[in-house]
Amino acid sequence: MTRRPTTTPAPVPEADRQRLLAATHHDPHGVLGAHPHPGGTAFRAWRPYAEKVTVTTPEGLRTDLHDDGDGFFSALLPLHEAPAGHRLEITYDKTVQTVADAYALLPSLGELDLHLIAEGRHEQLWTALGARPMTHQGIEGTRFTVWAPNAQGVRVVGGFNYWDGAAHSMRSLGSSGIWELFVPDIGEGELYKYEITRPDGSRTMRADPLATRTETPPANSSVVHASHHAWEDEEWIERRGQRPAHEAPFSVYEVHLASWRPGLTYRQLADQLPAYVADLNFTHVEFLPVAEHPFGGSWGYQVTGFYAPTARLGTPDDFKYLIDKLHQAGIGVLMDWVPAHFPRDDWALAEFDGRTLYEHEDPLRAAHPDWGTLEFDYGRKEVRNFLVANALYWCEEFHIDGLRVDAVASMLYLDYSREEGQWTPNQFGGRENLDAVDFLQEMNATLYRRVPGVVTIAEESTAWDGVTRATHHVGPGGFGGLGFGLKWNMGWMHDSLDYMGHEPVHRKYHHNEMTFSMVYAYSENYVLPISHDEVVHGKRSLVSKMPGDWWQQRADLRAYLGFMWAHPGKQLLFMGQEFAQGAEWSEAHGPDWWLLDPAYGAEPDHRGVRDLTRDLNTVYRSEPALWQRDTDPAGFSWVTGDAAEDNVFAFLRHAADGSPLLSVSNFSPVVRHDYRLGVPDDVPAWHEVLNTDHARYGGGDVTNRDPVKPDDEGAHGRPASIRLTLPPLATVWLRP
Repeated sequence: MTRRPTTTPAPVPEADRQRLLAATHHDPHGVLGAHPHPGGTAFRAWRPYAEKVTVTTPEGLRTDLHDDGDGFFSALLPLHEAPAGHRLEITYDKTVQTVADAYALLPSLGELDLHLIAEGRHEQLWTALGARPMTHQGIEGTRFTVWAPNAQGVRVVGGFNYWDGAAHSMRSLGSSGIWELFVPDIGEGELYKYEITRPDGSRTMRADPLATRTETPPANSSVVHASHHAWEDEEWIERRGQRPAHEAPFSVYEVHLASWRPGLTYRQLADQLPAYVADLNFTHVEFLPVAEHPFGGSWGYQVTGFYAPTARLGTPDDFKYLIDKLHQAGIGVLMDWVPAHFPRDDWALAEFDGRTLYEHEDPLRAAHPDWGTLEFDYGRKEVRNFLVANALYWCEEFHIDGLRVDAVASMLYLDYSREEGQWTPNQFGGRENLDAVDFLQEMNATLYRRVPGVVTIAEESTAWDGVTRATHHVGPGGFGGLGFGLKWNMGWMHDSLDYMGHEPVHRKYHHNEMTFSMVYAYSENYVLPISHDEVVHGKRSLVSKMPGDWWQQRADLRAYLGFMWAHPGKQLLFMGQEFAQGAEWSEAHGPDWWLLDPAYGAEPDHRGVRDLTRDLNTVYRSEPALWQRDTDPAGFSWVTGDAAEDNVFAFLRHAADGSPLLSVSNFSPVVRHDYRLGVPDDVPAWHEVLNTDHARYGGGDVTNRDPVKPDDEGAHGRPASIRLTLPPLATVWLRP
């Protein structure tokens, strides 16, 4: 039988009441809920707008709480101890809601989690912070946790409380700076934010830094999410760690997902992108940043949701589905990752809890001079933990195979894009950002330790020593290596594109721009990047950088791609360049796919370049000489690197077993007959395996159709030589 004992009020003490009303209470659980009290047990609830609050227990106890004003309700019941599992029946205008009492529950975050966070060593931080649907003390709901050490108080607000957080004040978990609240009966799909009371008493509404799902921009609320994707890429994951990236074929198709086929979702892309990339025989795709960003025109490089894939194209599970399909098609997935800076949006990370938190406290260190953004404080252990765990999150939760880290140079140098007086030297008087060095080393070491087969790639535009050297190997500058697996070769890209931009008659004066890269080719493990940055903002598309008429431009492009694929280093090519798109890339409309429409008169010209791209990848993957010793000087030897008058470059690539491949590029618009090249004397005949002037690629079909046999006449310091017909503006590959 239900009992309704006589009750008396047990109101919240006035000081606590005022702090709750002001949203500055650090321990609402200490006064709300059920607590021992002289004369029994005090039940207290704060439910603004409620007409009545009733306490019920599993044992059948039921009693109405006294209305103490301002939404506070209380009662003192003659109970020796608080009953387990009591619930609140809340009556609003024409509505009755029954919920478990959130303030009667123990903390839902464990001591080990708090210890690891305090140490800055929680490698799976996303499992401890953010919104996590779970069962706590037998109750279904969502745990909300956020790091805000400077806050006077934090509330959870969302659609479930009509964006009024008075009923959902969070508690501070000691000195950790973590605020926590388990909200019963809240599950997936709920929108939420944190209402933070700053040190000066003002309030700010913030998205969750650890949100794993967001609203679609320009809306910016966080979304409660739990993954239900069942992975089917076990075979890929098992295989990817069998060979280091720098000793494996590695050709990358760079993609901006939102504009590759504008309007497609992650799941729709999964129906098209894997088949397209597999047809062209690329080994990997690389996505421009996928993490949530408010401004689409930033291409993803100004991130506000570091743990959430952009909602523009679907849910996190939809993104996992895309990656799964790529893996099942045998394609690796790389992703651009941006730990260098973040935007100043007042609902995101900037001065998150009212003071500098994720950004450096020194304004000169915090402000990024190039992009109007803020730089992370890499010296703060919690911030470093946030970023290291973020790298792990994408690789562990989304099965990303590698991260290309953006703007590494801006992280490494205190004086990056700063004039004298705008920066402060480090403790040794130098310009190196020692905190950033430590962070990058920790990130790389942790990622390689935890995720077998992963690769990290640095976009680093200076000559920093040891970008791809192991972190425990100290170089001449006194630093251990940064620990990256690969580095973009920006020098090769700039020099080679400058050479190609000259008319052939002038190229002999710039010959060294195509050979200088071999001076430093083995100082790092390199990727040769023709990326999105080279085909936007007035730089023109790759084919449009070439001089001359349309035939010459296409011939130059084909010859250049052949030279690039044969050069030591891995390859990266941005979408649209594989079929000689003439216009610059625009995120508004993506590649000009209409160029491949058979009804278009010049379609064969573009299809020919795409066919070449496919064949380059096919031959490349089948020839270990082109990838097995990319980082070993024994894998390369010049035949002639000084034929400036002829605009000819010839070199040998060697596999681990010594088998060679000969690459010859003629960047003159003339056919060179009987061109003599020195070769090893132990090869009885050479066979042409690729010729960028082949008719099927749109060339003039000047080829070496028959096997080419060497004679005893030495050349270029070698005991034997062959005589080739070199097509104009073309690259030829030959093998034994």
